[in-house]
Amino acid sequence: MQQSRARVSFLNLKPDSGSFLQDVVAGLSRARKELNPKYFYDERGSALFEAICELPEYYPTRTEMAMMQAHAGEMARCLGPDCLLIEFGSGSGRKTRVLISALEPVAYMPIDIAGAQLEDSAIALGREFPGLHVIGVCADYMRPLALPAAGHRPARRHVIYFPGSTIGNLTAPEALEFLRRARSLAGAGGAMLVGVDLKKDRALLHAAYNDAQGVTAEFNLNLLARINRELGADFDLASFRHDAFYNAAMGRIEMHLVSLKEQEVNVRGHRFAFRAGESIHTENSCKYSVAEFQALARRAGFMPERYWTDPGRLFAIHYLVAG
Repeated sequence: MQQSRARVSFLNLKPDSGSFLQDVVAGLSRARKELNPKYFYDERGSALFEAICELPEYYPTRTEMAMMQAHAGEMARCLGPDCLLIEFGSGSGRKTRVLISALEPVAYMPIDIAGAQLEDSAIALGREFPGLHVIGVCADYMRPLALPAAGHRPARRHVIYFPGSTIGNLTAPEALEFLRRARSLAGAGGAMLVGVDLKKDRALLHAAYNDAQGVTAEFNLNLLARINRELGADFDLASFRHDAFYNAAMGRIEMHLVSLKEQEVNVRGHRFAFRAGESIHTENSCKYSVAEFQALARRAGFMPERYWTDPGRLFAIHYLVAG
């Protein structure tokens, strides 16, 4: 169903709740239990993530935001005029505003699975940029996706914007497949602007995912609260604790929820046994060197043309062109 408010429109392509149940049951049935991190972002989870982004320990958001403010003009010159700007996982849209101000695209298409936040952000952007055609698409951008016909004027090229280092949530094979789909969506001559967290000191990484206020722990546990609420499960949140650590061999932060005791959990008729100390793997956050990510992009059919880093080389933003 499509709704419109002036030059802001919405298209709901969100998978039905059955896929949530199927993914949860499949993940908890594995020998090493896991849950897909895309399900973190219900309304409460999205609000908690915004709070995480403001924490003193969490460097990625403020670092990338400063880079956008410093280099958005250069990025816009690389991307060129009259593009369709497609953003995966739009969130609050703070970094997007900086890019749109410099770029002035023919239309902006944010794609996000969190429908309520998507609508709020799209409407706010429509008010801030009244000449911009905004097409909000509620969908799972981690799955194959065809661009909807949106009625905007013709674009010179498609540009995919993927900030926030979310690509680090994917394993290397998953990231390769994701970039191949993004390259197909962009089309020959299209482009991608993607944020990537860089490899760095282990202590800095540990602090970023184990904040003193416990907001990241609450964010992680909220996934179980969502499963309880939406799927009728009976997770006892007090019987699980947040655990995040750097796996040096894999080059990634891993987030887990660790069972504090032997217990059983029911999820809509499916029962899952937990040993004391057994964990549910909820998220990876892979870290790359610049060369490692450029090699991955080339394998996916992109040509790395330029990148920007902050003075401390904590973070990189890559400009990729679809071959």
